[in-house]
Amino acid sequence: MVALNLLYDVGARDETPCGTGFAHLFEHLMFGGSAHIPDFDAELQRAGGENNAWTSNDITNYYTIIPRRNVETAFWLESDRMESLEFSEHSLDVQRAVVIEEFKQRNLNQPYGDIPALIRELAYRQHPYRYPVIGKEISYIENATLDEVKAFFYRHYAPDNAILAVVGDISFDETVQLTEKWFSSISRRNRAVRHIPAEPEQTEARFREVERPVPTDALVKAYHMGGRQDAGYHACDLLSDILSNGRSSRLFRRLVMERQLFTAIDASITGDIDAGLFLVNGRLRKGVTPEQADEAVTAELEALAQTPVSENEINKTVNKFETNYLFSNLSYVDKAANLAYFELIDKAEAIDTEVEKYRRLTPDTVQRTARSIFASSNSSTLYYKALAS
Repeated sequence: MVALNLLYDVGARDETPCGTGFAHLFEHLMFGGSAHIPDFDAELQRAGGENNAWTSNDITNYYTIIPRRNVETAFWLESDRMESLEFSEHSLDVQRAVVIEEFKQRNLNQPYGDIPALIRELAYRQHPYRYPVIGKEISYIENATLDEVKAFFYRHYAPDNAILAVVGDISFDETVQLTEKWFSSISRRNRAVRHIPAEPEQTEARFREVERPVPTDALVKAYHMGGRQDAGYHACDLLSDILSNGRSSRLFRRLVMERQLFTAIDASITGDIDAGLFLVNGRLRKGVTPEQADEAVTAELEALAQTPVSENEINKTVNKFETNYLFSNLSYVDKAANLAYFELIDKAEAIDTEVEKYRRLTPDTVQRTARSIFASSNSSTLYYKALAS
């Protein structure tokens, strides 16, 4: 088997305030057929392959896995839609309907589904990360025109804005030969330089309270942190694992098991290329007020800022990360996606040194990072209350 991963350097951060959701819409439109291939999936299935795609704030990622003997089919399919996507009102209508249903399913009809949009809107003032990847409003997708769609394609979907990673039962020389055969004739499109507004430093705590028809109250806290290439990124990632990775993690052990304030709680980072967010998200037990839960979470975060984490706790957490990281690179598809992403942010070879960056973290480094991001003035807090019955 061989996996092809084609990463386009375009995501939700490249959209306009009145055109949010376009990158995600395009994820779907790229399967609507191209000049020489009316049905992408049908051709791939005939060759025994399978594929999928996903969109984030920063990138749009397409991957295919296919039997070795039919690998050229995957190169042909990807190159044809990069060079000449078939634009039609029918394809736009079909994919628009799919995206609108997905928006309703994830954001409107799913309990707690609007939390990501609410917390981003609260935490960001200028940067386009303030909008969810799927879009801020359905109306932007409903009103998208074919001309707008074409313009977005020619701005972003081009060989000079893409990274191809190939993993599996294929030699380097054959990979280069097939890449040159199928992609070398596609013209550069000289995409415009990004002009993304920097997010101003947050200087005071922000707060919002909403009520929704959900089973129990929820608490969400967001703190601004550095981007993927910033010095403190790996320390923030380690802090999120110390707080919530596994049953022995701090938040689970102390706030779920011992004090029984939450039924579930999680800490995570958004992992964005530009400055992102450190998030804590928990579901409260019946009878616990959001104020009580907020106070308890804040105390745990302040403890990390005031007292150094032990070497043992760091080693335990890094060992877990290393295990998960190694397993994430076992499959062809995941390794190809990871190689393409590391090439985007640095170089593909950096995939082999990622664990070492965590190994170099010290208790002092982790404490300094916690002290810098877990300041009250850097926080955005959402009380997500269940409607009284």
